[in-house]
Amino acid sequence: MSTDAVRQLLTDYYRDFSTLNVQSILPYFHEPSLLIGPQGVMPVPDRAAVAAAFGPVMEGLRAKGYGRSEFELGSAQVLSASAAIVGGAAARYKKDGQLLERVGITYVLHKSDGEWKFAAVILHDPQA
Repeated sequence: MSTDAVRQLLTDYYRDFSTLNVQSILPYFHEPSLLIGPQGVMPVPDRAAVAAAFGPVMEGLRAKGYGRSEFELGSAQVLSASAAIVGGAAARYKKDGQLLERVGITYVLHKSDGEWKFAAVILHDPQA
């Protein structure tokens, strides 16, 4: 099975995330989903919870002079007709093009109704 659709999802997601409009990223998340990071595991049952989780992150980035994000693909594998896993790093840049930060991210995706969506987002060290 091809990873083309999964890669396109990530391209579209990072384009929309870069707008820092939380409403634009909501359709990318499966309901329910999970966010896993240094603070622990956070269940994300619906779009309101996605907005509550990502709104403050986006405000923090805006305050730092954020300009855009790019996903640096490490690996992508379609595991079945309805499951895929993608790992890499989010490179976040300031408006002037300087690297702001890199964050390691692994996405577990689920396909339903013909669309791939994030079922779990795992934040980790970018070198992992």
